[in-house]
Amino acid sequence: MTVQAADNAVVPAEKTGNLQFLRFAEAISIPVGAIIASALLFAVFLLLIGKDPLQFYALVWTGGFGSSFSIQNSLQRAAPLILTGLAFAIPARIGLTMIGGEGALVLGGFASAAIAIPLVSGGVPPLVTLPVMAATGIITGGLWVGFTGWLKYARGVNETIASLLMSYIAIAIMNFFVEGALRDPASANKPSTMPIGDAYRIGSIPGTDVHWGLAAGIVLAIVLWVLMSRTTFGFAARMTGGNLRAARAQGLPVGWLMVICCMIAGGCAGLAGFFEVAVIHGQANASLVAGYGFTGILVAFLARQNPIAVIPVAILFGALAAAGGVIQRRMDMPDATILVLQGMLFVVLLVSDTLYGRFKIFQVKATGDRT
Repeated sequence: MTVQAADNAVVPAEKTGNLQFLRFAEAISIPVGAIIASALLFAVFLLLIGKDPLQFYALVWTGGFGSSFSIQNSLQRAAPLILTGLAFAIPARIGLTMIGGEGALVLGGFASAAIAIPLVSGGVPPLVTLPVMAATGIITGGLWVGFTGWLKYARGVNETIASLLMSYIAIAIMNFFVEGALRDPASANKPSTMPIGDAYRIGSIPGTDVHWGLAAGIVLAIVLWVLMSRTTFGFAARMTGGNLRAARAQGLPVGWLMVICCMIAGGCAGLAGFFEVAVIHGQANASLVAGYGFTGILVAFLARQNPIAVIPVAILFGALAAAGGVIQRRMDMPDATILVLQGMLFVVLLVSDTLYGRFKIFQVKATGDRT
């Protein structure tokens, strides 16, 4: 038995294990190298503005993982990032660059809050109301991003631009209703929908201050990893993402695959919006526009669109966000400093993406005839 390597050389079966290991090592080494390079570049930036890089990274560790409180705070912030990271990673597996997770999160959260208003006022118990809210958020987000996928396939609309514009439209829709027909008269300073009430809020995981959105995100990431890596649907999606013409030649339903992957992505973001309403805010307002959808893009990039890898990467970015306040207090730097670091990491990641397949250390020497 032989396996064809990337350079069209035939690799003996006994070396296929080494080939898989080296590919895994490459997939780990390059993103880790990108993180280290970003940290070094940011250290230079800190030196230029007269700040101590060692103190900065020590505070990042303290704020993100230095205590039980810090760890739980990081996990709390990681919960929506897992879901929005999946919202980018799943369409990316089929070759689509969807950056509409922010809009799906906002609209999904708003829809969850809106459907809760008549249910709460009608006295429907939380055991019924909360699943209805979650389903509403998932369906709303799924249809919103799924429509963008349909535009890509049926009309050839650029999915990146379309999904970004759809995000702004989603935010505008929420603002229209929150500041108009669904506005709570008591929310004078910050327009919001009617609060769902404490009885309808989702509590924390027992023994922690971390809400159940983290558990839902982890379970969903595992399920989606199985779906995309161990099923015929996932194989068809990867084949479509790798070579669209070949997928069509094989008779694969390319359009449906695109739409379904986009609907799954939107559903993940919509679920994140539900948890933001049912756990954090208790109502829909401008606080839903927190940038989780855009940070999720960076999470998915660093995770190489692997649903399982999204989990630790999201926790890393949750720790960075949790450390922002500590850095602001201790080093007299703006909270947006973390955003500068994230932006620098994103640029370095884009550059590092060109390095795959260029290092001989990650290649298995092929033997036999060329094909």
